[in-house]
Amino acid sequence: MGQLFGTDGIRGRANTYPMTCDLAMKTGQAVGILTQTSSNGCVIIGRDTRVSGQMLESALAAGIASVGVDVMIAGIIPTPGVAYLSSTIESCGAGIMISASHNPYYDNGIKIFQKGGIKLSDGQENDLENMILGPPIDLPSKIGTIESADDAQAKYARFLVKKFNFPKRRRKLKLVIDTANGAAGFCAPEIFTADIFDVTFIHNQPNGININEDCGSQHTTDLSEHVKKMNADAGLAFDGDADRLIAVDETGQQITGDALLAILSKFAKQAGKLGNNIVVSTVMSNVGLGNTLAQLGIRHEITGVGDRKVLARMKETGALIGGEDSGHMIFLDEQTTGDGALSALKLIEVMLATEKPLSELAKVMTVYPQVLINVDVDASRPDFMKVPMIADAIQAVESQLGSQGRVLVRYSGTQPLLRVMVEGPEKDLTRQCCEKICAVIRECL
Repeated sequence: MGQLFGTDGIRGRANTYPMTCDLAMKTGQAVGILTQTSSNGCVIIGRDTRVSGQMLESALAAGIASVGVDVMIAGIIPTPGVAYLSSTIESCGAGIMISASHNPYYDNGIKIFQKGGIKLSDGQENDLENMILGPPIDLPSKIGTIESADDAQAKYARFLVKKFNFPKRRRKLKLVIDTANGAAGFCAPEIFTADIFDVTFIHNQPNGININEDCGSQHTTDLSEHVKKMNADAGLAFDGDADRLIAVDETGQQITGDALLAILSKFAKQAGKLGNNIVVSTVMSNVGLGNTLAQLGIRHEITGVGDRKVLARMKETGALIGGEDSGHMIFLDEQTTGDGALSALKLIEVMLATEKPLSELAKVMTVYPQVLINVDVDASRPDFMKVPMIADAIQAVESQLGSQGRVLVRYSGTQPLLRVMVEGPEKDLTRQCCEKICAVIRECL
């Protein structure tokens, strides 16, 4: 990981380094040059609903055009929409999404896709970073154009709808969909249409500063209340850029990303559509997922945190399904990146095919109690395992839990946080163990 790029692009507080107009323009120039070296054409730019999005969009577009490359402005669109367009528009040489995903509105980020809708490799990110932080770029006499791609959202919506031929039913499936006041709100009605679903959208009135605020995939309390109040079949929650899905069953119980992965993997295996009989997840996945996949006779591959690492392992092993407990799920025969709407449609497909309520489907996986606490730390990221008191605290908890749990402590790839995750056999014990480690970290760092 370099100076600029984290686990998912460049991210930080908007109008503060590195998320400044100056750096965004230089990033645009570097991405433009990247498309030229691969003999491809324009760059497509999308964004979520953050107030800083248009500012960064303008800076990126100016940088790209200044090196002689054309720009297509997709406007507000989910991250997977940018991935799809950059893989299907012949003239598109790269895609850029302006979003800080599930972070608060005052953060923003730059996610970059190469042609084909794949996020950049570590080597490509290093090359870009060297250009961005290097000397000023010699500008050509040719200047690129900047045009609006007015049909971008509709193209992405049609791509998803065509994949699912849901029959019209006498009783429509009743859904509540939380768009997190983010990018999904503009295209979700075109995907989850009223002729097939009885759907209510909530948190779909973005104002630039309410994205992810007490809503979306990280805050499902309100969604749960709506589901119970309306006697809905399910609730679906996306994050700000709609590459994540977290669900709520008909009783109001949250279904985590790991549980969704288990449901969808079981269905795919039964349908003979589980590539190489492998599912990929990360070290953050619940112990229960591994147990469930073993019981189903599915090989479980574990990789590091981040959808790029999940995708890389999927390609290495030939897996078609992979994901994270956060709700990022990749279906490699359908899409090149995590796609919340696609994941939701896949889940609906299972519900309709099995004619089982979501609460029944979720019983496929026993979820071990898991506690995740974020500890604010210095941005310098000191090696916490070289601090004896912290190392001893972690080892003590691991010994206490034994084979009935596990501990994972890691730095966030996008924020100055140390994430402490503990799983154990019982909720109160798990929380006590997690808080014990966090207390020592706060004392030492």
